[in-house]
Amino acid sequence: MKNITLLTLTLLCVPTINAFAAERPNIVVIMVDDMGFSDIGSYGSEIPTPNLDALADNGVRFSQFYNTGRCCPTRAALLTGLYSHQAGIGHMTTDQGMPGYRGHLNSHCVTIAEVLRDAGYFTVMTGKWHVGSNNGCTPSGRGFDRSLNTPAGGLHFSNQTGSKGGTKLMLNGEQIARDDPQFDPPWYGADLWTDAGLRFVDEAIEEDKPFFWYLAHAAPHFPCMAPEETIAKYRGKFMKGWDELREERYARQIESGLIDESWELEKRPDEIPAWDSLSQKEQQRYDDMMAIYAAMIDEVDKNVGKLVTALKKNGQLDNTLILFLSDNGGNAEAGIKGKYDGDHPGDPHSNVFVGRCWAHLNNTPFRMYKHYNHEGGTATPLIAHWPAAVSPRVGPDAWIATPTHVIDIMATCVDLASAKYPSQFNGSTITAMQGQSLRPLLTGSGNFAERALYWEHEGNAAIRVGNEKLVRQKEHGDWELFDLAKDRTEQHNLFANYAERAETLRKQWDEWARRANVLPKPAAKKKQSVKKNGDNGKNRKRK
Repeated sequence: MKNITLLTLTLLCVPTINAFAAERPNIVVIMVDDMGFSDIGSYGSEIPTPNLDALADNGVRFSQFYNTGRCCPTRAALLTGLYSHQAGIGHMTTDQGMPGYRGHLNSHCVTIAEVLRDAGYFTVMTGKWHVGSNNGCTPSGRGFDRSLNTPAGGLHFSNQTGSKGGTKLMLNGEQIARDDPQFDPPWYGADLWTDAGLRFVDEAIEEDKPFFWYLAHAAPHFPCMAPEETIAKYRGKFMKGWDELREERYARQIESGLIDESWELEKRPDEIPAWDSLSQKEQQRYDDMMAIYAAMIDEVDKNVGKLVTALKKNGQLDNTLILFLSDNGGNAEAGIKGKYDGDHPGDPHSNVFVGRCWAHLNNTPFRMYKHYNHEGGTATPLIAHWPAAVSPRVGPDAWIATPTHVIDIMATCVDLASAKYPSQFNGSTITAMQGQSLRPLLTGSGNFAERALYWEHEGNAAIRVGNEKLVRQKEHGDWELFDLAKDRTEQHNLFANYAERAETLRKQWDEWARRANVLPKPAAKKKQSVKKNGDNGKNRKRK
Protein backbone atom coordinates (compact mmCIF):
# COMPACT_ATOMS: atom_id res chain seq x y z
CA MET A 1 0.00 0.00 0.00
CA LYS A 2 2.86 2.36 0.85
CA ASN A 3 4.51 1.70 -2.54
CA ILE A 4 1.23 2.30 -4.39
CA THR A 5 0.79 5.61 -2.58
CA LEU A 6 4.31 6.74 -3.49
CA LEU A 7 3.79 5.72 -7.11
CA THR A 8 0.49 7.62 -7.23
CA LEU A 9 2.11 10.73 -5.81
CA THR A 10 4.95 10.47 -8.29
CA LEU A 11 2.57 10.17 -11.24
CA LEU A 12 0.52 13.10 -9.97
CA CYS A 13 3.63 15.23 -9.75
CA VAL A 14 4.75 14.63 -13.33
CA PRO A 15 1.95 16.54 -15.11
CA THR A 16 2.37 19.40 -12.65
CA ILE A 17 6.05 19.73 -13.49
CA ASN A 18 5.38 19.54 -17.23
CA ALA A 19 2.59 22.11 -17.00
CA PHE A 20 4.88 24.45 -15.09
CA ALA A 21 7.62 24.01 -17.69
CA ALA A 22 5.14 24.79 -20.47
CA GLU A 23 4.29 28.12 -18.83
CA ARG A 24 7.89 29.24 -18.92
CA PRO A 25 8.76 30.94 -22.19
CA ASN A 26 11.43 30.00 -24.65
CA ILE A 27 13.88 32.90 -24.91
CA VAL A 28 15.73 33.97 -28.05
CA VAL A 29 18.24 36.81 -27.78
CA ILE A 30 19.32 38.11 -31.21
CA MET A 31 22.33 40.41 -31.17
CA VAL A 32 23.83 42.10 -34.21
CA ASP A 33 27.35 43.47 -34.39
CA ASP A 34 28.25 47.15 -34.99
CA MET A 35 24.78 48.27 -36.05
CA GLY A 36 23.80 51.85 -35.29
CA PHE A 37 20.78 53.09 -33.34
CA SER A 38 18.80 54.15 -36.41
CA ASP A 39 19.65 51.38 -38.89
CA ILE A 40 16.34 49.45 -38.83
CA GLY A 41 12.96 50.62 -40.02
CA SER A 42 11.16 51.11 -36.72
CA TYR A 43 14.07 53.24 -35.45
CA GLY A 44 14.06 55.56 -38.47
CA SER A 45 16.03 53.83 -41.23
CA GLU A 46 15.41 53.89 -44.95
CA ILE A 47 16.79 50.31 -45.06
CA PRO A 48 13.72 48.05 -45.27
CA THR A 49 13.52 45.60 -42.35
CA PRO A 50 9.96 44.23 -42.60
CA ASN A 51 10.50 41.22 -40.35
CA LEU A 52 12.00 43.23 -37.51
CA ASP A 53 9.33 45.88 -37.98
CA ALA A 54 6.67 43.17 -37.64
CA LEU A 55 8.18 42.06 -34.33
CA ALA A 56 8.15 45.67 -33.15
CA ASP A 57 4.58 46.27 -34.33
CA ASN A 58 3.36 43.13 -32.56
CA GLY A 59 5.45 43.62 -29.44
CA VAL A 60 7.17 46.54 -27.75
CA ARG A 61 10.23 48.63 -28.45
CA PHE A 62 12.57 50.40 -26.06
CA SER A 63 13.75 53.95 -26.72
CA GLN A 64 16.39 54.14 -23.96
CA PHE A 65 18.06 50.74 -23.86
CA TYR A 66 21.85 50.66 -23.49
CA ASN A 67 24.84 48.50 -24.32
CA THR A 68 28.41 49.08 -23.14
CA GLY A 69 29.75 50.70 -26.33
CA ARG A 70 31.94 47.79 -27.49
CA CYS A 71 31.59 44.20 -28.62
CA CYS A 72 33.34 42.08 -25.95
CA PRO A 73 32.14 44.06 -22.90
CA THR A 74 28.54 44.05 -24.13
CA ARG A 75 28.61 40.29 -24.67
CA ALA A 76 30.07 39.76 -21.21
CA ALA A 77 27.44 41.99 -19.59
CA LEU A 78 24.58 40.39 -21.50
CA LEU A 79 25.63 36.82 -20.76
CA THR A 80 26.32 37.37 -17.05
CA GLY A 81 24.07 40.18 -15.86
CA LEU A 82 27.15 41.93 -14.47
CA TYR A 83 29.02 45.01 -15.55
CA SER A 84 31.69 43.73 -17.89
CA HIS A 85 34.65 44.41 -15.58
CA GLN A 86 32.98 42.31 -12.86
CA ALA A 87 32.87 39.44 -15.35
CA GLY A 88 36.55 39.94 -16.25
CA ILE A 89 36.19 41.64 -19.65
CA GLY A 90 36.63 45.36 -19.04
CA HIS A 91 38.45 45.76 -22.32
CA MET A 92 38.86 43.02 -24.95
CA THR A 93 40.18 39.46 -24.75
CA THR A 94 43.82 40.12 -23.87
CA ASP A 95 44.63 39.05 -20.32
CA GLN A 96 46.10 42.19 -18.74
CA GLY A 97 46.50 40.65 -15.30
CA MET A 98 44.03 42.79 -13.33
CA PRO A 99 40.69 41.38 -12.05
CA GLY A 100 38.58 43.52 -14.36
CA TYR A 101 40.77 42.89 -17.39
CA ARG A 102 41.43 39.13 -17.57
CA GLY A 103 40.06 38.89 -21.10
CA HIS A 104 37.65 36.01 -20.44
CA LEU A 105 34.60 35.29 -18.30
CA ASN A 106 35.90 34.64 -14.81
CA SER A 107 34.88 32.09 -12.18
CA HIS A 108 32.88 34.65 -10.18
CA CYS A 109 30.17 34.96 -12.81
CA VAL A 110 27.63 32.60 -14.30
CA THR A 111 26.13 32.78 -17.77
CA ILE A 112 22.43 32.77 -18.60
CA ALA A 113 23.02 29.34 -20.12
CA GLU A 114 24.52 27.97 -16.90
CA VAL A 115 21.60 29.25 -14.83
CA LEU A 116 18.83 28.24 -17.22
CA ARG A 117 20.28 24.82 -17.96
CA ASP A 118 20.11 24.04 -14.26
CA ALA A 119 16.45 25.14 -14.44
CA GLY A 120 15.70 22.58 -17.15
CA TYR A 121 16.25 24.64 -20.27
CA PHE A 122 17.96 23.41 -23.44
CA THR A 123 20.65 26.02 -24.17
CA VAL A 124 21.86 27.04 -27.63
CA MET A 125 24.43 29.51 -28.94
CA THR A 126 25.17 30.35 -32.58
CA GLY A 127 27.36 33.07 -34.08
CA LYS A 128 30.03 35.31 -32.61
CA TRP A 129 31.29 34.37 -29.12
CA HIS A 130 34.19 36.77 -28.37
CA VAL A 131 34.36 36.48 -24.59
CA GLY A 132 37.65 34.64 -24.23
CA SER A 133 38.07 31.63 -26.51
CA ASN A 134 41.75 32.53 -26.78
CA ASN A 135 41.93 32.03 -23.01
CA GLY A 136 39.99 28.77 -23.03
CA CYS A 137 36.47 30.10 -22.40
CA THR A 138 34.03 28.50 -24.86
CA PRO A 139 30.22 28.22 -25.17
CA SER A 140 30.27 24.49 -24.48
CA GLY A 141 32.28 25.16 -21.32
CA ARG A 142 29.94 27.91 -20.09
CA GLY A 143 26.58 26.19 -20.10
CA PHE A 144 25.52 25.80 -23.73
CA ASP A 145 24.26 22.34 -24.70
CA ARG A 146 24.72 23.09 -28.39
CA SER A 147 26.85 25.70 -30.11
CA LEU A 148 28.10 26.64 -33.55
CA ASN A 149 30.31 29.66 -33.29
CA THR A 150 33.40 31.59 -34.24
CA PRO A 151 35.81 32.50 -31.43
CA ALA A 152 35.55 36.18 -32.39
CA GLY A 153 33.79 37.93 -35.28
CA GLY A 154 34.15 39.13 -38.85
CA LEU A 155 33.42 35.84 -40.65
CA HIS A 156 30.58 36.13 -43.17
CA PHE A 157 31.29 33.62 -45.98
CA SER A 158 32.46 30.02 -45.90
CA ASN A 159 35.07 30.82 -48.57
CA GLN A 160 36.15 34.15 -47.09
CA THR A 161 39.78 35.26 -47.38
CA GLY A 162 41.56 38.38 -46.18
CA SER A 163 42.02 39.60 -42.61
CA LYS A 164 39.32 37.34 -41.18
CA GLY A 165 39.87 34.50 -43.61
CA GLY A 166 41.59 32.32 -41.02
CA THR A 167 38.69 32.47 -38.59
CA LYS A 168 37.83 29.07 -37.12
CA LEU A 169 34.39 27.50 -36.95
CA MET A 170 33.57 25.58 -33.78
CA LEU A 171 30.81 22.99 -33.33
CA ASN A 172 30.06 22.11 -29.71
CA GLY A 173 33.55 23.16 -28.69
CA GLU A 174 35.44 21.33 -31.45
CA GLN A 175 36.87 22.88 -34.60
CA ILE A 176 35.11 21.86 -37.79
CA ALA A 177 35.82 22.68 -41.42
CA ARG A 178 33.95 25.71 -42.69
CA ASP A 179 33.06 23.80 -45.86
CA ASP A 180 31.80 20.73 -43.99
CA PRO A 181 28.96 19.26 -46.13
CA GLN A 182 26.49 19.35 -43.23
CA PHE A 183 26.41 23.17 -43.57
CA ASP A 184 25.61 23.05 -47.29
CA PRO A 185 28.45 25.36 -48.40
CA PRO A 186 28.95 27.90 -49.75
CA TRP A 187 27.05 29.70 -47.01
CA TYR A 188 26.50 33.23 -45.79
CA GLY A 189 26.86 33.73 -42.05
CA ALA A 190 23.42 35.10 -41.26
CA ASP A 191 21.92 31.96 -42.84
CA LEU A 192 24.36 29.61 -41.12
CA TRP A 193 23.75 30.88 -37.59
CA THR A 194 19.97 30.82 -38.05
CA ASP A 195 19.72 27.43 -39.75
CA ALA A 196 22.02 25.74 -37.23
CA GLY A 197 20.15 27.27 -34.31
CA LEU A 198 16.81 26.08 -35.66
CA ARG A 199 18.17 22.54 -35.89
CA PHE A 200 19.31 22.78 -32.26
CA VAL A 201 15.86 24.11 -31.29
CA ASP A 202 14.33 21.04 -32.90
CA GLU A 203 16.36 18.96 -30.45
CA ALA A 204 14.94 20.96 -27.55
CA ILE A 205 11.41 20.37 -28.81
CA GLU A 206 12.08 16.66 -29.19
CA GLU A 207 13.28 16.59 -25.57
CA ASP A 208 10.19 18.56 -24.49
CA LYS A 209 12.32 21.30 -22.95
CA PRO A 210 11.98 25.06 -23.09
CA PHE A 211 14.98 26.59 -24.84
CA PHE A 212 17.30 29.57 -24.53
CA TRP A 213 18.98 30.58 -27.79
CA TYR A 214 21.66 33.25 -27.97
CA LEU A 215 21.93 34.16 -31.66
CA ALA A 216 24.91 36.49 -32.10
CA HIS A 217 25.16 37.62 -35.72
CA ALA A 218 28.54 38.73 -37.09
CA ALA A 219 26.78 41.22 -39.39
CA PRO A 220 27.06 44.10 -40.07
CA HIS A 221 30.60 44.14 -38.59
CA PHE A 222 33.54 44.75 -40.91
CA PRO A 223 34.75 43.51 -43.30
CA CYS A 224 31.36 44.41 -44.76
CA MET A 225 30.28 41.82 -47.33
CA ALA A 226 27.06 40.23 -48.50
CA PRO A 227 25.62 38.23 -51.40
CA GLU A 228 25.90 40.20 -54.65
CA GLU A 229 22.19 39.93 -55.46
CA THR A 230 21.35 41.58 -52.13
CA ILE A 231 23.94 44.35 -52.54
CA ALA A 232 22.57 45.09 -56.02
CA LYS A 233 19.18 45.97 -54.50
CA TYR A 234 20.76 48.92 -52.68
CA ARG A 235 23.22 50.41 -55.15
CA GLY A 236 22.20 53.98 -55.85
CA LYS A 237 19.86 54.12 -52.85
CA PHE A 238 22.31 56.22 -50.82
CA MET A 239 23.19 58.83 -53.43
CA LYS A 240 21.23 61.38 -51.40
CA GLY A 241 24.18 61.23 -49.01
CA TRP A 242 24.54 61.33 -45.27
CA ASP A 243 23.34 64.92 -44.83
CA GLU A 244 19.90 64.45 -46.39
CA LEU A 245 19.41 60.88 -45.20
CA ARG A 246 20.20 61.93 -41.64
CA GLU A 247 17.56 64.67 -41.74
CA GLU A 248 15.05 62.13 -43.07
CA ARG A 249 15.83 59.60 -40.33
CA TYR A 250 15.56 62.34 -37.71
CA ALA A 251 12.13 63.36 -39.02
CA ARG A 252 10.87 59.77 -38.95
CA GLN A 253 12.17 59.31 -35.40
CA ILE A 254 10.26 62.38 -34.23
CA GLU A 255 7.11 61.30 -36.06
CA SER A 256 7.18 57.84 -34.47
CA GLY A 257 7.71 59.22 -30.97
CA LEU A 258 11.14 57.60 -30.63
CA ILE A 259 12.78 60.95 -29.87
CA ASP A 260 11.56 64.33 -28.65
CA GLU A 261 11.44 67.05 -31.27
CA SER A 262 13.22 69.38 -28.84
CA TRP A 263 16.36 67.23 -29.00
CA GLU A 264 18.64 68.84 -31.55
CA LEU A 265 20.06 66.67 -34.29
CA GLU A 266 23.80 66.33 -33.67
CA LYS A 267 25.50 68.50 -36.26
CA ARG A 268 27.80 67.04 -38.86
CA PRO A 269 31.34 67.26 -37.43
CA ASP A 270 33.69 69.54 -39.33
CA GLU A 271 35.88 66.59 -40.32
CA ILE A 272 33.04 64.96 -42.27
CA PRO A 273 32.66 66.60 -45.69
CA ALA A 274 29.32 67.87 -46.90
CA TRP A 275 27.91 65.33 -49.33
CA ASP A 276 27.45 67.98 -52.02
CA SER A 277 31.16 68.82 -51.84
CA LEU A 278 32.14 65.35 -53.11
CA SER A 279 32.82 64.44 -56.71
CA GLN A 280 30.50 62.04 -58.53
CA LYS A 281 33.15 59.31 -58.28
CA GLU A 282 33.52 59.83 -54.53
CA GLN A 283 29.77 59.74 -54.05
CA GLN A 284 29.49 56.48 -55.98
CA ARG A 285 32.23 54.94 -53.88
CA TYR A 286 30.48 55.92 -50.65
CA ASP A 287 27.11 54.82 -52.01
CA ASP A 288 28.45 51.35 -52.75
CA MET A 289 29.98 51.04 -49.27
CA MET A 290 26.62 51.78 -47.67
CA ALA A 291 24.83 49.47 -50.12
CA ILE A 292 27.02 46.61 -48.88
CA TYR A 293 26.27 47.51 -45.26
CA ALA A 294 22.53 47.74 -45.96
CA ALA A 295 22.64 44.34 -47.64
CA MET A 296 24.04 42.83 -44.45
CA ILE A 297 21.13 44.23 -42.44
CA ASP A 298 18.75 42.96 -45.12
CA GLU A 299 20.23 39.45 -44.72
CA VAL A 300 19.80 39.59 -40.94
CA ASP A 301 16.20 40.73 -41.32
CA LYS A 302 15.48 37.95 -43.82
CA ASN A 303 16.74 35.44 -41.27
CA VAL A 304 14.62 36.95 -38.51
CA GLY A 305 11.68 36.18 -40.78
CA LYS A 306 12.95 32.63 -41.28
CA LEU A 307 13.26 32.17 -37.51
CA VAL A 308 9.76 33.50 -36.81
CA THR A 309 8.24 31.31 -39.54
CA ALA A 310 9.95 28.21 -38.13
CA LEU A 311 8.82 28.92 -34.56
CA LYS A 312 5.26 29.52 -35.76
CA LYS A 313 5.28 26.28 -37.76
CA ASN A 314 6.38 24.18 -34.79
CA GLY A 315 3.96 25.87 -32.40
CA GLN A 316 6.59 27.68 -30.33
CA LEU A 317 6.16 31.33 -31.36
CA ASP A 318 3.41 32.40 -28.96
CA ASN A 319 5.36 31.40 -25.88
CA THR A 320 8.76 32.61 -27.08
CA LEU A 321 10.26 35.90 -25.96
CA ILE A 322 12.39 37.30 -28.79
CA LEU A 323 14.75 40.15 -27.97
CA PHE A 324 16.66 42.00 -30.70
CA LEU A 325 19.51 44.46 -30.04
CA SER A 326 22.97 45.65 -31.14
CA ASP A 327 26.23 45.33 -29.23
CA ASN A 328 27.33 48.95 -29.73
CA GLY A 329 26.70 52.02 -31.84
CA GLY A 330 27.73 52.51 -35.43
CA ASN A 331 31.42 52.00 -36.11
CA ALA A 332 33.59 54.96 -37.21
CA GLU A 333 36.78 52.91 -37.40
CA ALA A 334 38.74 53.53 -40.64
CA GLY A 335 37.93 57.22 -40.41
CA ILE A 336 36.47 59.57 -42.99
CA LYS A 337 37.44 57.57 -46.06
CA GLY A 338 36.47 54.17 -44.69
CA LYS A 339 37.88 51.21 -46.60
CA TYR A 340 36.86 50.01 -50.04
CA ASP A 341 39.41 47.41 -51.09
CA GLY A 342 39.19 44.45 -53.44
CA ASP A 343 38.45 43.64 -57.06
CA HIS A 344 34.76 43.35 -56.20
CA PRO A 345 34.04 45.20 -52.93
CA GLY A 346 31.47 43.32 -50.88
CA ASP A 347 32.53 39.85 -52.04
CA PRO A 348 34.25 37.26 -49.77
CA HIS A 349 37.71 38.50 -50.74
CA SER A 350 37.23 42.25 -50.19
CA ASN A 351 37.79 44.59 -47.26
CA VAL A 352 35.11 47.25 -46.70
CA PHE A 353 34.56 49.50 -43.66
CA VAL A 354 31.80 52.11 -43.87
CA GLY A 355 33.88 54.58 -41.83
CA ARG A 356 32.98 57.68 -39.88
CA CYS A 357 30.81 59.45 -42.46
CA TRP A 358 28.23 56.68 -42.61
CA ALA A 359 28.57 55.93 -38.88
CA HIS A 360 27.34 59.49 -38.36
CA LEU A 361 24.18 58.44 -40.23
CA ASN A 362 23.95 55.06 -38.46
CA ASN A 363 23.75 56.74 -35.05
CA THR A 364 21.16 59.40 -35.90
CA PRO A 365 20.41 61.59 -33.93
CA PHE A 366 23.22 60.98 -31.45
CA ARG A 367 26.78 62.03 -30.87
CA MET A 368 29.87 59.79 -31.12
CA TYR A 369 30.28 56.14 -32.09
CA LYS A 370 31.34 52.65 -31.02
CA HIS A 371 34.03 52.74 -28.28
CA TYR A 372 32.55 55.85 -26.63
CA ASN A 373 30.08 56.28 -23.78
CA HIS A 374 28.16 59.15 -25.32
CA GLU A 375 24.72 58.11 -26.59
CA GLY A 376 25.97 57.33 -30.10
CA GLY A 377 28.23 54.65 -28.66
CA THR A 378 25.89 53.04 -26.14
CA ALA A 379 22.28 53.50 -27.32
CA THR A 380 20.80 50.44 -29.01
CA PRO A 381 17.43 49.43 -30.39
CA LEU A 382 15.67 46.80 -28.32
CA ILE A 383 12.63 45.03 -29.69
CA ALA A 384 10.71 42.55 -27.51
CA HIS A 385 8.11 40.16 -28.95
CA TRP A 386 6.22 37.63 -26.82
CA PRO A 387 2.60 37.07 -27.95
CA ALA A 388 1.59 35.06 -24.88
CA ALA A 389 2.40 37.87 -22.46
CA VAL A 390 3.24 41.11 -24.27
CA SER A 391 0.40 43.02 -25.91
CA PRO A 392 1.20 45.15 -28.98
CA ARG A 393 1.33 48.87 -28.27
CA VAL A 394 0.75 51.67 -30.73
CA GLY A 395 1.32 55.41 -30.87
CA PRO A 396 3.25 57.03 -28.02
CA ASP A 397 2.68 53.91 -25.88
CA ALA A 398 4.66 51.80 -28.36
CA TRP A 399 7.90 53.06 -26.80
CA ILE A 400 9.20 51.99 -23.40
CA ALA A 401 11.25 55.01 -22.30
CA THR A 402 12.59 53.65 -19.00
CA PRO A 403 16.43 53.61 -19.02
CA THR A 404 17.45 49.96 -19.26
CA HIS A 405 20.68 48.07 -19.95
CA VAL A 406 22.09 44.76 -21.20
CA ILE A 407 22.74 43.78 -17.57
CA ASP A 408 18.95 43.44 -17.28
CA ILE A 409 18.72 40.52 -19.71
CA MET A 410 20.10 37.96 -17.21
CA ALA A 411 17.63 39.09 -14.54
CA THR A 412 14.80 38.88 -17.07
CA CYS A 413 15.75 35.34 -18.07
CA VAL A 414 16.07 34.19 -14.46
CA ASP A 415 12.68 35.68 -13.62
CA LEU A 416 10.79 34.31 -16.61
CA ALA A 417 12.41 30.87 -16.35
CA SER A 418 11.64 30.62 -12.61
CA ALA A 419 15.34 29.86 -12.23
CA LYS A 420 17.61 30.42 -9.27
CA TYR A 421 20.60 32.71 -9.63
CA PRO A 422 23.33 31.09 -7.49
CA SER A 423 25.48 32.61 -4.81
CA GLN A 424 27.93 29.72 -5.25
CA PHE A 425 28.74 27.81 -8.44
CA ASN A 426 31.37 25.12 -8.95
CA GLY A 427 33.07 26.10 -5.71
CA SER A 428 33.26 29.84 -6.46
CA THR A 429 31.42 32.76 -4.92
CA ILE A 430 29.27 34.38 -7.60
CA THR A 431 28.91 38.15 -7.88
CA ALA A 432 25.32 39.29 -7.37
CA MET A 433 23.26 40.21 -10.43
CA GLN A 434 23.48 43.89 -11.26
CA GLY A 435 20.40 44.14 -13.47
CA GLN A 436 16.64 44.01 -12.96
CA SER A 437 13.97 41.95 -14.69
CA LEU A 438 12.28 43.69 -17.60
CA ARG A 439 9.04 41.77 -16.93
CA PRO A 440 7.19 44.78 -15.43
CA LEU A 441 8.04 46.89 -18.47
CA LEU A 442 7.15 44.13 -20.92
CA THR A 443 3.81 43.21 -19.36
CA GLY A 444 2.81 46.55 -17.83
CA SER A 445 2.36 44.88 -14.45
CA GLY A 446 4.63 45.53 -11.46
CA ASN A 447 7.30 48.09 -10.70
CA PHE A 448 10.71 48.66 -12.21
CA ALA A 449 12.88 50.44 -9.64
CA GLU A 450 14.95 53.47 -10.58
CA ARG A 451 18.70 52.96 -10.30
CA ALA A 452 21.96 54.46 -11.50
CA LEU A 453 23.62 53.07 -14.65
CA TYR A 454 27.38 53.07 -15.27
CA TRP A 455 29.84 52.74 -18.14
CA GLU A 456 33.60 52.56 -18.70
CA HIS A 457 35.62 51.46 -21.69
CA GLU A 458 39.12 52.51 -22.76
CA GLY A 459 38.96 55.41 -20.31
CA ASN A 460 35.65 56.65 -21.69
CA ALA A 461 33.19 56.77 -18.83
CA ALA A 462 29.65 57.73 -17.86
CA ILE A 463 27.03 57.59 -15.14
CA ARG A 464 23.30 58.13 -15.57
CA VAL A 465 21.09 58.91 -12.56
CA GLY A 466 17.52 59.70 -13.54
CA ASN A 467 17.86 62.06 -16.48
CA GLU A 468 21.26 63.37 -15.43
CA LYS A 469 24.22 62.00 -17.32
CA LEU A 470 27.88 62.70 -16.60
CA VAL A 471 30.13 61.52 -19.42
CA ARG A 472 33.82 61.68 -20.27
CA GLN A 473 35.77 61.07 -23.45
CA LYS A 474 39.06 59.30 -22.68
CA GLU A 475 40.62 58.83 -19.26
CA HIS A 476 41.92 62.37 -18.85
CA GLY A 477 39.18 64.12 -20.77
CA ASP A 478 36.84 66.71 -19.32
CA TRP A 479 33.57 65.56 -17.80
CA GLU A 480 30.37 66.81 -19.40
CA LEU A 481 26.94 67.00 -17.76
CA PHE A 482 23.66 66.66 -19.67
CA ASP A 483 19.96 66.69 -18.89
CA LEU A 484 18.78 63.84 -21.09
CA ALA A 485 15.11 64.71 -20.66
CA LYS A 486 15.74 67.96 -22.53
CA ASP A 487 18.90 67.10 -24.47
CA ARG A 488 19.47 63.42 -25.12
CA THR A 489 21.61 64.28 -28.12
CA GLU A 490 24.13 65.81 -25.68
CA GLN A 491 24.44 69.21 -27.31
CA HIS A 492 24.36 71.45 -24.22
CA ASN A 493 27.01 70.81 -21.58
CA LEU A 494 25.70 71.95 -18.16
CA PHE A 495 28.91 71.21 -16.24
CA ALA A 496 29.86 74.84 -15.65
CA ASN A 497 26.41 75.67 -14.29
CA TYR A 498 26.12 72.63 -12.05
CA ALA A 499 29.71 71.83 -11.09
CA GLU A 500 28.78 70.75 -7.57
CA ARG A 501 26.21 68.25 -8.83
CA ALA A 502 28.69 67.02 -11.44
CA GLU A 503 31.26 66.41 -8.73
CA THR A 504 28.73 64.38 -6.71
CA LEU A 505 28.06 62.21 -9.76
CA ARG A 506 31.78 61.86 -10.46
CA LYS A 507 32.37 60.59 -6.93
CA GLN A 508 29.49 58.16 -7.31
CA TRP A 509 31.00 56.87 -10.56
CA ASP A 510 34.40 56.53 -8.87
CA GLU A 511 32.92 54.53 -5.99
CA TRP A 512 31.23 52.20 -8.48
CA ALA A 513 34.45 51.91 -10.53
CA ARG A 514 36.32 50.64 -7.48
CA ARG A 515 33.53 48.20 -6.53
CA ALA A 516 33.15 46.87 -10.07
CA ASN A 517 36.86 46.23 -10.83
CA VAL A 518 37.12 49.12 -13.27
CA LEU A 519 39.85 50.40 -10.99
CA PRO A 520 42.67 49.76 -10.67
CA LYS A 521 43.35 49.69 -14.41
CA PRO A 522 46.25 47.75 -15.95
CA ALA A 523 49.42 49.77 -16.45
CA ALA A 524 49.84 48.53 -20.02
CA LYS A 525 48.48 45.87 -22.33
CA LYS A 526 50.28 42.56 -22.52
CA LYS A 527 50.33 39.94 -25.24
CA GLN A 528 47.57 37.37 -25.18
CA SER A 529 48.39 34.15 -23.39
CA VAL A 530 46.45 31.10 -22.33
CA LYS A 531 46.30 31.03 -18.54
CA LYS A 532 47.26 27.70 -17.04
CA ASN A 533 46.21 28.47 -13.48
CA GLY A 534 44.55 31.19 -11.46
CA ASP A 535 41.08 32.69 -11.63
CA ASN A 536 39.68 31.55 -14.93
CA GLY A 537 36.05 30.65 -15.33
CA LYS A 538 36.77 28.71 -18.49
CA ASN A 539 35.17 25.46 -19.52
CA ARG A 540 33.07 24.61 -16.52
CA LYS A 541 31.07 21.45 -16.38
CA ARG A 542 28.24 21.06 -13.93
CA LYS A 543 29.08 19.08 -10.86
